[in-house]
Amino acid sequence: MRSSMQRGDDTKDVRRGANVRTALILLSIAAVFFGGIIATQYAGGNAVGMGVLGLAIIGFLLVTLGRNLRKRERK
Repeated sequence: MRSSMQRGDDTKDVRRGANVRTALILLSIAAVFFGGIIATQYAGGNAVGMGVLGLAIIGFLLVTLGRNLRKRERK
């Protein structure tokens, strides 16, 4: 049987891990968007920027869906 102090530490670790994953996902989204803006400036066309942003949105949606499906399979 675990004490309440140990359960609290486990909860903190789980929450911290979730916060770190969320921060990394948001950081990667910002990096892709800024990369798309920079690529648009060098390529000189709006199609490049729109393509990068579209691929980024679809990619992040697929990653999110994949993670949720894997969580459901584990249960």
